[in-house]
Amino acid sequence: MAADVQGSGTGNEPPPVGGDAIDPEFLDLERELAVFLRRARANSGEMAREVHPELEPAAYGLLVRLEETGQQRATELSAYFGVGKATMSRQLRALQDLGLITREPDPADGRASLLRVTDEGLRRFRRVRDARRGRYVRKLADWDRDEVAELARLLHQLNARAAS
Repeated sequence: MAADVQGSGTGNEPPPVGGDAIDPEFLDLERELAVFLRRARANSGEMAREVHPELEPAAYGLLVRLEETGQQRATELSAYFGVGKATMSRQLRALQDLGLITREPDPADGRASLLRVTDEGLRRFRRVRDARRGRYVRKLADWDRDEVAELARLLHQLNARAAS
C-alpha cells in the first residue's frame, strides 16, 4: 500500500516534499545535520581563533583547502566553496594581511596569482588541525574502524552531491 502512495514502488523515486509527507528518515537526517552544522560552525570559529585571534571562521576552510592542494587560484577556491568572487577576495585579503597566505604569479598565466599558505600559516594551521584530529580519534575511539570509514564515505558522497 505504501508503494502506491509514493509511486511505482521501486524505491528510486524522490520523497514527496512538504509537511507531514516527508519520510521520517529524511526528517531525522535534517535534524541531525542541523545539529552537526551548528556545532561545526562553532568549532570552526574556535579553531580559527586558535590559528590567529583575528581569523574569520569562514577563512579557516580556505587554509584547509590550500594546505590540501598546495596552491590554487582564487577562482578555483571560489568554485570549490561555491561563493562569489567578492566574498572570496575579502577572505583571501584578510588571510594575506594576517601573514597566513601569500600570492605568487601563476607561471601559466601572468595575469593570475596562485595562493599558498605561508610557512607561519602552515605551522599555526597544522598545530590546530592535529589537535582537532586528536579530538576526533578520542571521541570515536569506541567506534569500529569500518564505521568510521563508512561515515567518511557517506559524508564524501553527500558533499559531492551538494557540489553538483
